[in-house]
Amino acid sequence: MRLGVCGWPVAHSRSPQMHNAALAHLGLSTWRYQKLPLPPHLFAETVRALPAAGFRGVNVTIPHKEAALALADDATETAKAIGAANTLTFEHGRIHADNTDATGFLTSLHTSAYEKTALVLGAGGSARAILYALQQAGVSELRVWNRTEEKAQALADEFGAVVSAQPADIVVNCTSVGLHDPSATFKELPIEADDLGAGCTVVDMVYRNGGTLLLNVAKANGAEVVDGLEILVAQGAASLERWTGRTAPDQAMREAVADIAR
Repeated sequence: MRLGVCGWPVAHSRSPQMHNAALAHLGLSTWRYQKLPLPPHLFAETVRALPAAGFRGVNVTIPHKEAALALADDATETAKAIGAANTLTFEHGRIHADNTDATGFLTSLHTSAYEKTALVLGAGGSARAILYALQQAGVSELRVWNRTEEKAQALADEFGAVVSAQPADIVVNCTSVGLHDPSATFKELPIEADDLGAGCTVVDMVYRNGGTLLLNVAKANGAEVVDGLEILVAQGAASLERWTGRTAPDQAMREAVADIAR
């Protein structure tokens, strides 16, 4: 049985090591998880062909999460509400879409978001999931920023947010800024290092060995930080349970990710 992660780019993904460690722990020796680099123009066609190639399901990452929901035959209410999917399951000749990003985010957020302000940076599939999660968690005000203001406004209208880059109690980076060039972080995002300090929780969906510049600066300033690797494990565990029907070995997955980060 085959599983995978679809993205463009996807070379940086640690999902294969994490999921293969989990599959080994569960004794599923005939299962294998792999990277599937798919440019946007090949995404839908390739995904529809995966079941015939022996795939049970795939995770979906940048920039395909909204396209993943669009091509699915059916979807969970969560995926529909978010407007994006990060988990596709192939069963009975149909493609089923789900979104485990929202639950993965809330599981990894070690503080209550209730009655707090939140700033979400980005307007892609991950941003949609985080806005939905924060909305469900009862934040007092949702703020969203994107380099393309029209996209930010459309997302704000959909999730009851305001378009603003004003500092907040919770700051979540859902852009790819910092993935390839750490030094670009504060040049391209509308936040200053002084905005990130004690009493603030900073989350970066991007993950790098040693942590991202955004998280390292926030941590040095006294903020609580949540690494994208924590969310990767939480959302990945939920996806794996969907595909296998087995309880995911969270610790084995966490250790596999930690080994890569060393």
